[in-house]
Amino acid sequence: MKTLTSTELKQSDGPTVLLDVRLEEDHKAESLPEAISCCVFEVGFLDAASSLVTDKSARVCVYGSGPDSHESRVAAEKLERAGFTDVVDLREGIAGWKAAGLDTVVGESVQLPRVEDGKRPVDLAESRVEWLGRNLLNKHWGTVALKSGVLEISDNRIMGGEFVLDMNRLECADLAGTKMHDILIAHLSNDDFFDVENHPEARLSIAKATPIEGARAGAANLELECELTLRGQTNSVIIKAVSGVTPDGKPAAQAALAIDRTRWGSIYGSGKFFHRLAGHVVNDLVEIQVRIVGE
Repeated sequence: MKTLTSTELKQSDGPTVLLDVRLEEDHKAESLPEAISCCVFEVGFLDAASSLVTDKSARVCVYGSGPDSHESRVAAEKLERAGFTDVVDLREGIAGWKAAGLDTVVGESVQLPRVEDGKRPVDLAESRVEWLGRNLLNKHWGTVALKSGVLEISDNRIMGGEFVLDMNRLECADLAGTKMHDILIAHLSNDDFFDVENHPEARLSIAKATPIEGARAGAANLELECELTLRGQTNSVIIKAVSGVTPDGKPAAQAALAIDRTRWGSIYGSGKFFHRLAGHVVNDLVEIQVRIVGE
């Protein structure tokens, strides 16, 4: 991959198409002079680039945020694979251009979405709790409905919250529309598993939320110390979540975890409690995926 420095780009002769492959909003906030926005994160990046540069033999220079961010390298590789023959990568990006004392075009600064401090009710339509249970050869998966919930927000991040699950609204997605669906749900609802008649609700409370230092976008950035009440029993659970604020200013978090159901008294088919189960064995761990969105 051909690269060049900011000074070399500034002193270069001949026409060069300069593509800013960062987010369009970042381009609008500040860019190199005469740069054209063409975000590499968009699915239609190559189509957009081909419409901007119709001659694939023309010199194209791509740049991103800086040397530790890979958007310009990825963009250059995509363009070369698409048949562009003279692609160069300004690896130091706009950060290197500014460090060299060169001028930029400055627009409106990027305004990151913020959430007011306080309690926010959970958006029940946008939030979702999914479960998955297994045995040696098979698995079943589905959902359990959120009945209510609230998030506590401080300094634009989740600090606490509580969520109530309606155990009478268990669904099994893989058996939907079959006779076995109702049979399995009845089995899960009786005292073998969740004893829903006596314990129609489950409750998850966040006791403490600690930011995970150094977490990058898309990785778990929040460790939650929680109390989960199920079948009338309460036990602690540690959850590592990806949390943030949606573009329209809603607090949100996603997490995937596995809980040992036997801690809450659900011992059906567990090898911890029965010596011989043959085909009736059921894994102790239940996998749960959670998406919580505040209003």
